[in-house]
Order: sequence, then C-alpha cells, then structure tokens
Amino acid sequence: MKITIIGILLFLMGAANLSAQTNYSIKGTIADTVSNSKLANASISVITAKDSILQKFTRVKDDGTFTINNLSKGKFIVLATYPGYADFVERFTLDSAHTSHDFGRISMLLKERLLQEVIVKGKAAAIKIKGDTTEFNPAAYNIQPNSKVEDLLKQLPGIEVDKDGKITAQGQTVKKVLVDGEEFFGDDPTLVTKNLRADMVDKVQLYDKKSDQAAFTGIDDGVKDKTINIKLKEDKKNGYFGKLDGGIGTDGYYQGQALFNRFQGKQKFSVYGTLGNTGKTGLGWEDNNKYGGGGNMEFGDDGGIYIFGGGDDLDSFDGRYNGEGKPLARTGGVHYDTKWNNDKESLNTNYKIGSLTVDGTKNTQQQNNFPGNISNVNSDQSNHNYMFRQKLDLNYQLKIDSMQNLKITADGTLRNSDTRSNFSTQTRRLDGSFINSNDRENSANVDGKVFNANAFYTKKFKKKSRTLSVNLRTAFNESDSKGFLKSHTQFYDSVGTSVNKPDTIDQYKVNKTKSTNINTNITYTEPLAKDFTLAISYALAVNNSTADRRTFNKDAGTGPYNMLDSVYSSDYKLNQLSNQGGAVFNLQKQKYSFNIGTKVAGVRFKQVDEFGRVEDLVRNFTNWYPQATFQYKFTKQSSIRISYNGNTTQPNIDQIQPVRINTDPLNIQVGNEGLKPSFTNRYNISYNSYKVISNQYIWISGSYSTTSNPIVSNVTRDTTTGISTYQSSNLKNKSTSNFWVNSYFERKVPGIDINAGFELSGNGNTYYNLSNDVLNETKSYSYSGSIRLSKYKEKKYDAWVSAGPTYTINSSSLNTVLNNNGRGFNANGGFNIYLPGKFQIGSDGNYTYNAPTKSFPQDFRRFLLNANISRTFMKDALKATISGNDLLNQNTGYNRTGSANVLTQERYTTIRRYFMFSLTWDFNKVGGGAPKK
Repeated sequence: MKITIIGILLFLMGAANLSAQTNYSIKGTIADTVSNSKLANASISVITAKDSILQKFTRVKDDGTFTINNLSKGKFIVLATYPGYADFVERFTLDSAHTSHDFGRISMLLKERLLQEVIVKGKAAAIKIKGDTTEFNPAAYNIQPNSKVEDLLKQLPGIEVDKDGKITAQGQTVKKVLVDGEEFFGDDPTLVTKNLRADMVDKVQLYDKKSDQAAFTGIDDGVKDKTINIKLKEDKKNGYFGKLDGGIGTDGYYQGQALFNRFQGKQKFSVYGTLGNTGKTGLGWEDNNKYGGGGNMEFGDDGGIYIFGGGDDLDSFDGRYNGEGKPLARTGGVHYDTKWNNDKESLNTNYKIGSLTVDGTKNTQQQNNFPGNISNVNSDQSNHNYMFRQKLDLNYQLKIDSMQNLKITADGTLRNSDTRSNFSTQTRRLDGSFINSNDRENSANVDGKVFNANAFYTKKFKKKSRTLSVNLRTAFNESDSKGFLKSHTQFYDSVGTSVNKPDTIDQYKVNKTKSTNINTNITYTEPLAKDFTLAISYALAVNNSTADRRTFNKDAGTGPYNMLDSVYSSDYKLNQLSNQGGAVFNLQKQKYSFNIGTKVAGVRFKQVDEFGRVEDLVRNFTNWYPQATFQYKFTKQSSIRISYNGNTTQPNIDQIQPVRINTDPLNIQVGNEGLKPSFTNRYNISYNSYKVISNQYIWISGSYSTTSNPIVSNVTRDTTTGISTYQSSNLKNKSTSNFWVNSYFERKVPGIDINAGFELSGNGNTYYNLSNDVLNETKSYSYSGSIRLSKYKEKKYDAWVSAGPTYTINSSSLNTVLNNNGRGFNANGGFNIYLPGKFQIGSDGNYTYNAPTKSFPQDFRRFLLNANISRTFMKDALKATISGNDLLNQNTGYNRTGSANVLTQERYTTIRRYFMFSLTWDFNKVGGGAPKK
C-alpha cells in the first residue's frame, strides 16, 4: 500500500515537471485619467474567462508599468483595482498567433467621476487569496451599527457560527481567533467575536496556523490549527471602546457583562468581567486538558509519555459546561500586549480568574449485549459540580538580529473543585426481573497546580534553507484530592428475589499525584539541492511522576476513617526516559511540495510499587512515526493535499497494571502485563477550489485509518450478579478502522443575490471487543447532508436556513436483532428585520428529529425557538432588548449513542424557557476624534 502511494506521488511530480511551454505574457501601464499620475502598487489579476479561476497576480511598479509572464494560452480577463478607483476589466485571448498582449495605457477613474469603459462592482472586492490565506474585506458585507465581529463572520462564505459562538470554517473548528496576529485573552475566541465591533475591522484572514517549528523550517509536520486573524483599521488602534450589558429574566435567569479596551498604537489593554446563569457567557475556557496529575498515560510524537488527569478517580469534573445541567459562571480577566525596540521585542500576557457551578440531573438507559445474555440498565443521577481557577500566561518574543529569534512562553494555573454525585441504578433482565441495584454517593475536593514553560530558539544561516532550532519544554502538574465513597449494592436471584445481605461501602479516599516533564528538541535543516532539503532532529524527554492513593475504612465500622484498606490503596513511582531521532526529506517546487521521512524513539519505562507488593515493572520499547505529504497547487485558489502518517501505540499503565478502584462496584478493571503495542496507518486527503468572480467555493477532505494488533476490551460478565470485569487484550488477525469525510460547495446565485451551499459528511468506525470471550464486532457510522441558504439586504433584513437528513448505524454482531440504526433530520435558521424607528425583530430556531430504533422504540422531536425585539437609542449606542429563549419549552436534554456491546440513551436537565429584558451600552472614542455614540 505504501509503495503504491509513493509511486502515485512520484508520478504526479513527474507530470508536473513536463517540458517548458511557450511563454505567454501581458504588459501595460496604469495611470489616473485626469492627473496622469502613475498608480503604483495597483493590483493586476489575470482570471480565466471560463471559470473565473485566478491564474496570475502582480503589483504595478513605481513607474506605472506591469508585466506578467509564464501564462498559458486561452481566454482570460484582466482585472485592475486601486483604492478609491473604479475597477477596470477587459477580456483578451492568448494563442499561438498572439503570444503577448499589450494593454498599453490603462486609464483608471475615481469612482465619483463619470464612468466610461469600466465595470464597477458597486462594492469592494469581497475576497482575496494570498498564498494559503483567504482574506475577506468587511467593506463588501453588511455591517449594522454596533454589530460585533460574530455578526460579520456569519456572512462570510464557508464560515458558520452556532448559537454558543463556536466557529466552523471549511468544515473544521476554528481553534484560535487572533487580533492583529496576537492572541487576545488566549483560549477564548468568543471574547473577540462577541465584543469587538465589526466596523473596526479592516480585514478578516482565514488560514491554517502551522506549528512554530513548521513555520520556521518550511517543512510540514502535520500540526495545523484553523485560525482567524482580525486585522483592525489603523484609525481604530488609538482610543478606547467597550460595552456594558445586563439582563434580568424570568425563573431566576440573569446575565451581565462589562468590557473595556484601550488601544494606543502598538499597545492593547483590555479588562472584562461576566456573570450569568444562561449558559451564554463566561464558558470559553479551553485549556482544561492541561490540568491533572499522574496516572493515565499518552505517548506523544516525540516518543515521550505524557500523564494527564484522568488517573485521579476523584477528579471527575473538567470545568466545562457541555449543555447538561444549569450553570452559574463568574469570570474576569486582563489582557495586555505591546511591541517596542523597533518591533524587535514584543510581550503578550493574560490573567483570567473565574468560577463555574453546574447542578443537574440525568437519566441513563443502557442495553448491554452479551452472548446469550441481554440486560437493561436504568440509572438516575444528580450532580453538583463547582470549580474555581485562575491562570496567568505570557508570551515574549525577541528578534536578536535578522537571522536569530527567541520565543519564550509560560503559564501557571491554580484551581479548586468540589463535586458531589448521587446514583441510583437498577439492572434488569429482558423479562423485567432484577439482577442488581446500586445506590452510591461520591464526593471530592480537589486542589490542582499547573505550570508550563517553553523556549524556542531559531537561527538562519547565510546559506538558504540551512537552519537550526532548539525547543525546550517543561511541565509540572500536581493534584491533591480528598473524598468519600458510600455505596449500597443488592443482588437478586434468577427470579428477581434479593439474596444475601447487601454489599455496603463507606470509605474516605486521599489521592496525591505529581508529574514533571522535561523535553528538548533540536532540529537542523540542510539544503541538498536548490529545492531539496533534509531535516534531522533529536529529542530527549524525561518524565518523573508519583501517584499515591490511600483508601480508609472506619475503625470498627463506626469510628473515624483511620483503617487503611490495602486492596484499594497504592503508591507508585513512575520514571521514563525517551531518546528520539528523525530525518525528513522535503522537496519544494512552485506548483507542488513533497516530504517523506520518519522518526523513531527508544523509550525506557519503569514503575516502582512503593508498597513493595509487586516487582518493579520495566518496559523497553520502540515507537515509529513514518510520514509522507504531497501537495499540488493547480492555481492559487485550487490545490490538493495527500498525506500519510503512522504511529506505534503502547499500552498505558492502567491497561498493564491498573490501580484497583471501587468507585463503581459493578464495573471492575484488571491488568494485563502481556499487552503488545499496536500500529496505526492514517491516510488524509483534502481538495479546495475558489473562484473569485462567481464567489464559488468547493472544499473536500477525508481521512481513513486502520490499526493492526489493536488493544481492545475483554469484558467478562457474571450473569448472576451483573458485575462486569474489564481487561485489555491484543486482537490478532483483525484491524479496527476509522474514517471521516466532509465536502462543502457554496456560491452566490446570480440574479437573486442568495448564497447557496450544500454539505455532505460522514464518519464512523469498525472496532471489536471480547464479551465473555466471544468476539463482538461493532459498527458505528453517521451520515448527513444539508442545504444552506442565506440572504442579506442592507438595512432591510437578513435571513438564513440550513436543513438536511441524517442516518446513523449502530450495531453489534452479538445482537443482530436489536440495534440502534435510525434516520433523523436537523434544521436551523433565523432572520432579522430592521424596522423604521430604530426597531429590530429577530428569531432563530433549531429542529432535531431522531426516528425510533429497534433498541429505543420512542422517537425524539425537539424544536427550539427563540425570538427578540429591540430598539436603539442615543445614536444607536444604547440598545434595549426583550427576548424569549426556548419559547415552546422543548429544550429537553437528549443524547443517543452506541459503543462496543452497549447502547445508551440519556436525558438530562438543561436550560429551558425564559424571558429576559436587557440593556446594552456600547461606547467608544477611537481615532483621536470626538466621542462616538
């Protein structure tokens, strides 16, 4: 398979290097019609007449002349643009008889003068393509008074913003929103999109942000984050602006927000605070995966082992609100960034503080499929989760000279969480008789500390493409948790009659975990030929961690918790050393690029039982990371990318030798020291095309992966008690698979000025597990399609709608009669109408339908309808709004999933109908002029 792919890539490279063709070209001069002044830096674009694809692009020289060479033959359109002037458009043909076209003098007119022999668009050019960056011009879109960046993004083709402010662009989640290339409050994009005014924006840039290493060396390492950069107008960078927002609603709902920004040249200062229980403010923290202590392990691309917070069984709340329950958020923060020393030095720093409380209830229904044994589980759960945290981060960059740079980043976090959960669970046979029942209460208080630091040094040598970079990373995590477990389990015989006394647990638990990681990576690139580069790297990673877990029973059953329970107590020390080397060859041509290489890491892992109950666990293993990428650019707006990467996955410590945990007495985990590593092959492909004049965009991407010798779950279920015992095992002669595909097409419909889009997507996996030593194949696939329409009429109305069907496959080979296969339908849309008297009315809705399945015979329908009416005062600075959330009171939390031999349906409390009156005051004084209201 690999040989075939490499052969295809080499063939494509050879096809791209065909013998040189005839050099077709154009030339001319650009000047003002009246003053005859040369219009230096005017934009000259050559577009194919047939499909509006941009072929070449240049800027007019200081003397007013321009030349574009290396064109192909065909029919084209030349487009000349210059700020303040009407666009110039003219068709021309290049063929064997006309290899060059001289436009002579092109006279351009100011827009306010009489227009002759030109085509005027009436609006500024909406989109420009600059390399891998798509740049949108806000002047070409409808910006209402005091509208925010979020309102602007909703109008841009290929970009979606959901009701929670989550942004999707080209089918991918936007992870970062920058302001003038700098992070703004770090990990919360909504602080930019929901608060910065749209009329301050000069350009919106969309691109894939590469890692610092790839951006420096030019060699793709596969790390890319979809990113939006908001470029502000120069005259908006001096002054202050902000907003005050407050609302009070029915049923105790409320929200408030304050934001103040002071921009002065290269300095930006911002401060904000939020308070609310509507689930719409203060929920944007995305750095939760950095918290935690030792226990569970993950193997990274550098061969190192990373320990994350899941190892602490008491640490159950990650500090996120996912729609379940009712939240109360209180957050605040300060941001400052500046540049000095002729922009050689820059500093970006943020401080954030906040708390989140989530209370809720949930009902879970499960169907467990085992050979000859099917059972149904019903569980009712109530939760109280609270977290307080504060974080400080900074980013300092120094341009030492024209060849050397240094970037230092650091962040520190303190947090405290308090959680309480109550469960009431019953397991029954298909005839309704009891197998077991369990009532339990878990509570915990957790204190955590996190510190991360990174130094990245780069140096370019005089010889082109010869570079050196050094990256040093360190991380420290500490978690200290204390909690209680109280459980009461009753078992039943075959006819549902209780047997024996119930099992009762009453314990106090103390967990202390720490981990320290140090990673160093050195990369050197050397040009082997003009367009051919070799990158070699070496990485050293050291990890030391401890995990001390103590469980105490009551003395004599009634006294204090001072009796150590050795079965559920452990104290482990973990040490790991990794050495990694790699080599990647990179070929970079004007039309295509290709890289191929591999990294290999030797890892030594040692686990010591401080209790001395088991021998030290020592493992030495090798991780492989092969990679290959090919990208071909058909035009500046059209390209295809094919990539391959593979990785070895080692079993984690919980799979090899798990700590005994009894927080769920009906599900027990045991270890398997004989586990072997698995290997994953992953193939990716993406294609995109954009036509400037017709505003047509096509994007297709997909991924397929297979894992050989996979590590799967082997579940043994006691049919009498209903207790399940889990152990991980390697599955020979079988491979699991995973795929996803997404395609999107959008263009403006001529004549009616409607943006129309069509999306098709699918994802799924095939995987295996063993149930009572019988192989179970599980298939989980999901397919969807949707049509999107939107129309904006300046100062009149805007409307949008998206709708389409879905189909889900969720089946288990152990039970072919009952499955969770089912169809569905999703739709969402909304409108705003701008009325006389500064009134505005709007509404948005979301419809969800899931048809009945063999496992769950009831269908699910939900239509969430929201509406608002508002009026502005004081020259649009003050806005009063009456809004209604979930007018039909149908926001019932619902989720339906399937995995392995378990099908699950959940219903949970969430935010439902309320009405709110709110006031919003936008203030600003920017550009050095008089205050604007």
